[in-house]
Amino acid sequence: TGLQAAPADHCYAGPEDVACDFCIGRKLKAIKSCLVCLASFCEKHLQPHYDVAPLRKHKLVEPSKNLQENICSKHDRLLEVFCRTDQKCICYLCTMDEHKGHETVSAAAERTERQRELEERRGNIQQRIQDQEKDVKLLQQEVEAINRSADKTVEDSEKIFTELIRLLQKRSSDVKQQIRSQQETEVSRVKDVQEKLEQEITELKRKDAELEQLSHTEDHTQFLLNYPSLPALRESTHSSSINIRPLRHFEDVTAAVSELRDKLQDVLRDTWTIISLMVTDVDVLLSEPETKTRDGFLKFSQIITLDPNTLNRFLLLSEGKRKVTFVNHEQFYPDHPDRFDGLCYQVLSTESLTECCYWEVEWRGGGAVAVSYKNISRTERLGSNDQSWSLYFDRNSYTFHHNNIKTPLARPVSSRIGVYLDQTAGILCFYSVSKTMTLIHRVQSRFTQPLYAGIRLCFSFFCPDGSSAEFIKPE
Repeated sequence: TGLQAAPADHCYAGPEDVACDFCIGRKLKAIKSCLVCLASFCEKHLQPHYDVAPLRKHKLVEPSKNLQENICSKHDRLLEVFCRTDQKCICYLCTMDEHKGHETVSAAAERTERQRELEERRGNIQQRIQDQEKDVKLLQQEVEAINRSADKTVEDSEKIFTELIRLLQKRSSDVKQQIRSQQETEVSRVKDVQEKLEQEITELKRKDAELEQLSHTEDHTQFLLNYPSLPALRESTHSSSINIRPLRHFEDVTAAVSELRDKLQDVLRDTWTIISLMVTDVDVLLSEPETKTRDGFLKFSQIITLDPNTLNRFLLLSEGKRKVTFVNHEQFYPDHPDRFDGLCYQVLSTESLTECCYWEVEWRGGGAVAVSYKNISRTERLGSNDQSWSLYFDRNSYTFHHNNIKTPLARPVSSRIGVYLDQTAGILCFYSVSKTMTLIHRVQSRFTQPLYAGIRLCFSFFCPDGSSAEFIKPE
């Protein structure tokens, strides 16, 4: 009756398990640890904690390998006191020694307080989880809404463009049909007159032959007898209607169609700019309400100075490195790997731009405001590659440049340009600044490196002192 079955292999403690401190030989897994005994017990050796009255008062916890951490290394006593002054667990003797006079409570009391704080934090975390799960659901719905809207817009746009193409094809067919119909009418009318003239020519040739024959008659009497019988020559009824003058035929139609093409190109270019703005200006759930007033933009103002090491030798800095001017003679600046060379009359800012920022540039003549990565080629113009975005301006127009693609912009020209950048959202906006803020162009992109403000200047006949650009201090 004393024989017992051997424990199964899975009951023995492995390297990752807590072993029973009282097993001899191969140790079994502990099922509990005692914070009073500071030992771990298997099921068999734990039984006295259930049977013996004094042991039943001990604190049993899940098996732990770190029981020795509950012992004071100085006094070899149980850490059952918490020092709030030093925020650490101590033993009772520590309260009379180095922690004397400190605010102390029992570890159980501190645990109760911390447990309450923990439950509050868990409650906050669980509330945030619920809130964020709702947000995830809203975002999923937003993704579905964006996809539905985009798919429907693509479908509708294709239908509209197909209708436009059909309309142009129909108008092309109508013009072609009208031209061919008028061609047939006019050719028929001309050939009718031509045929009648040819008949008159034949008749005239016959009469000329009769006259020639009569002119050779040697008998005077016969000549005089036959002469009165010759009919009088009738006046041609067609030659008088033919005037020798410059003719245009159908050239005016070609001119009219060419004018229509030019007008359509203008409309498509202007409309395309508007369409592009509409595409990049879609309002989605994550879109922040964009600032519309200058005061709103000035909250994001960043003071910008220009880096002399990047300055092209045909440019001059002034006004505390905030103003740059184009000059007609080369300056003697020291060589530097960051300096723009050749015809790249450009300069970059000293500071990289913050994630969300705004600045204004006052300009004279012609040039461009831009943002660029630091490692842009020093022999390429801003906007001529995929590492820079540039708004070029002169007295009459704006043109946006990126990756060597030019986009003309039909906007009123202002002498002050405002630039708003939100790198995280990938938004870059150029504004005409006067009494009001007028959007010139909006870019939606993905910026993968820190950005720097840039200026490009060029020679201008309207600025004999040299075109210039100045970063305005926020006011």
